[in-house]
Amino acid sequence: MMVVGGLMVAACGSSSSSSTTTTSGTTTTAPSVSATSFTTNFSEMSKLTSLASAGKGSVAVILPDTVSSARYTEFDAPYLTKAFQTAGLTSSQFSVQNAQGSDTTQLTDAQSAISAGASVLVVAPLDSGVGAQIESYAKSHGVPVIDYDRLTLGGTRQYYISFNNVNVGTLIGKGLVSCVATWKVAKPQLAVMVGSPTDNNATLFAQGYDAVLAPLFSSGAYVKVVSPAGTWDPPTAETEFQQALTAHPSINAAVVPNDENAAPIITYLKTLGTPANKFPITGQDATLIGIQNIISGYQCGTVYKPIALEAQAAAALALYLRAGKAAPAALVNGSTTDTTTHTAVKSVLLTPEWVTPNLVESTVVKDGTVPASQICTSAYTADCTKYGIS
Repeated sequence: MMVVGGLMVAACGSSSSSSTTTTSGTTTTAPSVSATSFTTNFSEMSKLTSLASAGKGSVAVILPDTVSSARYTEFDAPYLTKAFQTAGLTSSQFSVQNAQGSDTTQLTDAQSAISAGASVLVVAPLDSGVGAQIESYAKSHGVPVIDYDRLTLGGTRQYYISFNNVNVGTLIGKGLVSCVATWKVAKPQLAVMVGSPTDNNATLFAQGYDAVLAPLFSSGAYVKVVSPAGTWDPPTAETEFQQALTAHPSINAAVVPNDENAAPIITYLKTLGTPANKFPITGQDATLIGIQNIISGYQCGTVYKPIALEAQAAAALALYLRAGKAAPAALVNGSTTDTTTHTAVKSVLLTPEWVTPNLVESTVVKDGTVPASQICTSAYTADCTKYGIS
């Protein structure tokens, strides 16, 4: 087992094994899936229909907001819905809600779901404070919780599912370094930006790219000019960047942890007359605007996290819990440390990928995450032709 920044990644077991549960002397076998067996056509979920039939109660998914990333409405909600439906749940047996950025709403949604008969919660917490409240309430009512995408520090969840978030940050850091070289940026002067300090994922992302950049700062090859407080609010990120650039005009590259925060920064740089392939900016989430900024030369790349796979893994875990079955070891392929309680959390950790212009067609377009028809509007027709996006 390897420990990386609080993430203990174990080798996957065989995907052919099945879990068994003995009840009243009768042994039943549950179907088995692995962390690597999900595909973008959702076919793996159809193997879990017997779990759906055996389960009791409903599954309630509560997503955090529509600001920190557009992914929660554009991708997570529809993919989770499709995963549950493909596995055989009816519309009355699951729900997918969004807290719209309100801690109070997220807690109330969880409490209401449990009152309405939810037997499993899947929660992407707005922050660890409300996440811990939800998990404490759920535990007192005998309802298991799955932390989805974000870990609740100090929580009591049964499972955590996400991408290897230290690796996400590592890809961002390496992507910037590669971009600085390719774009021939002399004497890189960096603004190192971070996500919200209340989001444990943001901490892990920063841990990843800080580790990549630290030796370059130490050697003097790169200069870390400024590192603002951090946010997942794009207008605030733009303000942080504008203030940094005004105070330090020498800044000529920026580590930005997601596409949503990068977009207004790039727009601002354009208003200053910054040309393409001149000012390296990073991102994450493979959003439409992120992909367009990448192919037009204003963003180095983006960390692509196939959310369809994450949604299916979360739905599968929820189905095992709802049916009272043990999740197979091949699915729960790792462990993550809750640094507040110093406990190991059983985890499903998926693999992210760094996407540059040449990889757009073979990744996000091929997977149907962002259709070429949306990317290749008139302003980007030449870029799409250049990189074979169709």
